[in-house]
Amino acid sequence: MVIEPRMRGFICLTAHPEGCEKNVVNQIAYVKSKGAIEGPKNVLVIGASTGFGLASRITAAFGSNAATIGVFFEKPPVDSKTATPGWYNSAAFQKHAEAAGLYAKSINGDAFSNVIKQRTIDLIKKDLGKIDLVIYSLASPVRMHPVTGVLHRSVLKPIGETYTNKTVDFHTGIVSSISIEPCTEEDITNTVAVMGGEDWEMWIDAMKAADILAPDALTLAYSYIGPSLTEAVYRKGTIGRAKDHLEETAFKIADKLKPTGGNAYVSVNKALVTQASSAIPVIPLYISLLYKVMKKDGNHEGCIEQIQRLFKDRLYTNNAIPVDEKGRIRIDDWEMLTSVQDKVAELWSKASTETLPSIGDLDGYKAEFLSLFGFGLDGIDYSLDTDENLPITGLVE
Repeated sequence: MVIEPRMRGFICLTAHPEGCEKNVVNQIAYVKSKGAIEGPKNVLVIGASTGFGLASRITAAFGSNAATIGVFFEKPPVDSKTATPGWYNSAAFQKHAEAAGLYAKSINGDAFSNVIKQRTIDLIKKDLGKIDLVIYSLASPVRMHPVTGVLHRSVLKPIGETYTNKTVDFHTGIVSSISIEPCTEEDITNTVAVMGGEDWEMWIDAMKAADILAPDALTLAYSYIGPSLTEAVYRKGTIGRAKDHLEETAFKIADKLKPTGGNAYVSVNKALVTQASSAIPVIPLYISLLYKVMKKDGNHEGCIEQIQRLFKDRLYTNNAIPVDEKGRIRIDDWEMLTSVQDKVAELWSKASTETLPSIGDLDGYKAEFLSLFGFGLDGIDYSLDTDENLPITGLVE
């Protein structure tokens, strides 16, 4: 069928399989162009189908020739409806990994559940034996707690008082003011339960108990800090509390791994267009201004550029991994340069519906958003019929 983007709010309801494959192929080509990385050999990526998780899997496989297992929760195509983009991304990754002679298998299901954890552990025992890198990159808004059975839902709210600032509808380009009411203590608890570090620690505990972690195993989770412009709704809001918990958890996991030479880190990454970030008020406007500044300065990065640099310049250099005063890896260093943030703050004060087309990069934002779903990529004729019923080979049931 002919597949076109169909929007509902900040979500695209369709995905293009050939476009998603082109996106994956472009990322593979970038990693290969940057040369080999003396990195991990057996890698588990939890949240492997989009964004930083997908980029991590691609970098490990095509930068270090690593065997990879990816865990994700994606919807397959059904009844003339397209699959989710992560499904097509994973099908493309599998296709190209197999063509390159790389081990790659995937598990589709709720990574928060004990069932999926055990299925993953069984696969690792059967096929790989030991894992030397675990990437934790889940971005789910809900979590069914595997012990209590409680369904937790995260919220994007400030703490303490109503937050009012500018935002943009990236579909229309209209800049407006938005007010977000403060959260309750229950909101904080739920958001930490979903987006904090508890599940990451559960994964590592289960893998440690199963004796499938290599002696020098490294595990990494991804976080974001951002500027003062967004901190009320992000770093000092409910999400920020969850990220604080995630970072605290890294130290707990590190203590558990150190006796065998392993370690755990949180990597603070750059603001990027993702399905999750597009849902956060204020963030799309900030990103459109940030992209304008960083592209002009020549230091803009997407997911794959960020993660390739993380692996090559931070994780696998044969030197101690550099961290900030709170023990975090900072790959957001170029975003947070004073020169960059001063320019963004100046543009923010001028941002309006009328000025944004010239002072921001809203077109770049829109293009990157659509590319997440496989649309707008060069070399794809979107007027042609395409087969939406793509399976993922290597999927372990």
